[in-house]
Amino acid sequence: MDNREPLREGEIFDGPSKTLTDAHFLLFSGITGDVHPSHYDIEYAKNTRFGKPVAHGLLLVSLTALGASTGRERCDGFVFHEQGCRYLKPAFVGDTLKPRLEVERVWRDGHRLYCRFKTSLANQEGQILLEGFHVYRVLENKPPEAA
Repeated sequence: MDNREPLREGEIFDGPSKTLTDAHFLLFSGITGDVHPSHYDIEYAKNTRFGKPVAHGLLLVSLTALGASTGRERCDGFVFHEQGCRYLKPAFVGDTLKPRLEVERVWRDGHRLYCRFKTSLANQEGQILLEGFHVYRVLENKPPEAA
């Protein structure tokens, strides 16, 4: 795990807050091809349960990226292995979102090292919109072989 201090269970890393705009919705739609009108068509969205365009679920989970958090300097050798989440509340244009990752577990499975993070995404009112997890395999540096 490089020469940095190993991650410890309970450590918390915050991501940058981001205020969602129409541009985020359109850019994400363009990248993914998800052009469902519930994400950008105001008239269509008026007739949905949310009453206005709602953020893409995968856009929200992408905001919990470890590499965008305060833990980015300590994740050398981390390989994304697994992810899951539950959506608790929707996000809309104008919402300011704040991601958080907490080291939930660090363990070995044979010679392999893993790290599991609990993830969450809160809005400007402190409401949790998403909670989930990321699992990373941690590739450990091996000393160079003697010549």
